[in-house]
Amino acid sequence: MTDAGRRVRGGHSPGADGDLVNKAEGYLLWQARISEAEQRAREFAARMDWLTTSQRAEVERHHVEDSLRRARQDLERVAARCRSLRGEYERRYRSLRLRCAGWTLATCAGVVLLAVVSLVR
Repeated sequence: MTDAGRRVRGGHSPGADGDLVNKAEGYLLWQARISEAEQRAREFAARMDWLTTSQRAEVERHHVEDSLRRARQDLERVAARCRSLRGEYERRYRSLRLRCAGWTLATCAGVVLLAVVSLVR
């Protein structure tokens, strides 16, 4: 059955479960990042005891927004680097496969040539 067939019949394709796990893991990691940013913002604002309640809330909100914006930028840079490395490794692997196939064909041709020469003598 094709992946499309599994989806139409309500089943999961092999990659769908992995995608779901990756999405769930990403969601949980991002929620942890949010909690961490909120905790750090509270700690940061707590040192400024002269702030009013509304000022403290505003400082915390800005701190969280800044932390999450930076975290997103970091993740985007890491993802871009991962894509770049994947492309580089795929190119290298393709080149290695071609060289191995070439050496295998050359070796086989050499063996066949030796066999033919030995039969002719």
